[in-house]
Amino acid sequence: MTRPAPAAALMAALLVAAPAVAQDGIAERLRRLDRGAVWTPAGTVTLQFRTEHPQGMVRIGERFYMSSVEINERTQRFAEPRDGLDRTPGRGRGHLYEFDAEGRLLRSLTLAEGDIYHPGGIDFDGTHIWMPVAEYRPNGRSIVYRVDPRSMQAEEVFRFADHIGGLVMDRAGGTLHGVSWGSRRFYAWPIGADGRPTNLDARPEALRRPNPSHYVDYQDCKSVGDGLALCSGLNTYRPQGPSGPAFALGGVELVDLLRVQPVFQLPVELWTERGLPMTQNPFFVAPHGNGLRFWFAPEDDTTRLFTFDVAPR
Repeated sequence: MTRPAPAAALMAALLVAAPAVAQDGIAERLRRLDRGAVWTPAGTVTLQFRTEHPQGMVRIGERFYMSSVEINERTQRFAEPRDGLDRTPGRGRGHLYEFDAEGRLLRSLTLAEGDIYHPGGIDFDGTHIWMPVAEYRPNGRSIVYRVDPRSMQAEEVFRFADHIGGLVMDRAGGTLHGVSWGSRRFYAWPIGADGRPTNLDARPEALRRPNPSHYVDYQDCKSVGDGLALCSGLNTYRPQGPSGPAFALGGVELVDLLRVQPVFQLPVELWTERGLPMTQNPFFVAPHGNGLRFWFAPEDDTTRLFTFDVAPR
């Protein structure tokens, strides 16, 4: 269901197919960075709508598209797992928001089917936005959609018996990749001529491959060419024990999708005033100058879009 903003019909008519973001050089530029790289603030915009709990983000032309989950009833842990699940499903709705560089909401799309309402990280293949919507619990079911950003219409591509928390479309290899809850498992689905995966007859257990990286859990990933994905994420550490104060560390990793192996890792030592890592949930990246430009949206409900330029020392 699409909820039009004022003059949305005119906006839709004016929106033309934007080319995929240039991937050339992102991986190479990233590899030139280290902990001494200079992260320069390049602007902060407060989004002018309630964002709920943002998950993934892409930028197409001058517009941003951000997935988010609206939580109406929180999940509750079971005393003991039931049918492989550790908590109740909760209730909510999934959203895809389109907004401009000033943070104005242009259009939105709502996707939810019963217990399946939690969107994840998203990617853009030059034509469609790939977006998973899953149950809000580990090992839950998922529906994978592709969304036409011109019409803001979603098409169901397939269903899968695991929680898919993020997607990456490797355009060169013609393969869709997904990560599970906490990015602990990787999946790969070669896309056939009909636009559907060719291996859906295989059981999830036969397709999954473990993520060998553990210091951050990926929240949002982007294809950056040559069979590589750039993934952003975080993890929480408690130096004084389980009851002590928490310290959240964020980072980005360059992942070889064929080998399911990180080939470059970089901590991102940027936090909001409240201590949220910038890499909490949505991000986007593009070449800029001799380095890279990152966009981060780490906050819930009233969200600021932070822009940083990063370059080698």
